[in-house]
Amino acid sequence: MQIIPSGRPLGAEIAGIDMRRPLDAGEVAELKQAWNDHLVLVLRGQFDVSLDNHMTFSRHFGKLALSPPSPVTGKRGQYENVPPEIAVVSNIEKDGRPIGALGTADVKWHTDSSFFDIPPAGGLLRAIEVPEDGSGATSFLNLYRAYEALDDDLKARITGKLCNHSANYDSSGRPYPYAETGDPTKSPGARHPLVRTHPETGRKCLFLGRRLDAWIVGLPVEESEEVLNAVWDHATRDEFSWTHKWLNGDMVMWDNRCVMHRRDAFDPSLRRHMQRTQIVGTRPV
Repeated sequence: MQIIPSGRPLGAEIAGIDMRRPLDAGEVAELKQAWNDHLVLVLRGQFDVSLDNHMTFSRHFGKLALSPPSPVTGKRGQYENVPPEIAVVSNIEKDGRPIGALGTADVKWHTDSSFFDIPPAGGLLRAIEVPEDGSGATSFLNLYRAYEALDDDLKARITGKLCNHSANYDSSGRPYPYAETGDPTKSPGARHPLVRTHPETGRKCLFLGRRLDAWIVGLPVEESEEVLNAVWDHATRDEFSWTHKWLNGDMVMWDNRCVMHRRDAFDPSLRRHMQRTQIVGTRPV
């Protein structure tokens, strides 16, 4: 196994791993350490990987979460009849119906499913078919570094504060069918600390979720908006980021506890088909 850091604040390529073969205990330990060190790992050339291969590899890092239901169909697995632990991310349609979620739109900075009381610990996304021109790239943020670089005044304003992570919108900014927008203090969702401690590394990091309808519990909305705007403007700076341009066969795994991510929009005429597992997390503290 080789670990090749990206040279940016997070991200590393892992060479010498084939998801189709069993991993020994030493390889699993080395991968877990690399994940804690680099937050996002890329495994290239993972072709002909079955759904069982994908799930077996993912289980080395914890119990698999069920994929969220499709906002289009309300079902897990969507059109492809895949297991409920697999989510399909695609703009492809069959028989006039989408086979997956998120289409081709720009996807905003977000933490996956942070509007649940126990968000996933990580995501493992494999590219089956992606645009050859590199469009639809995914960017990631190191929220350890973003927290550590906050000025003392802003750190003090968010320390000990809870944020309500609204369930009103998906990560592309579209309202879910059950959205009740208008007052962020009444948005459905989950309340998590703005600064959490990573359960494995013990390091503190920002935990922001997604911006739309977020609210710092107990603050007037106007003050909450002021603080959240300042934190988001700081956390999404280029100095904390790294961007991955996808190739067919790429597996990218990110730590959902200390990383946010977003996707560039791409031409709707281009095909994109990916499959993702998620690891069950713990309640943020």
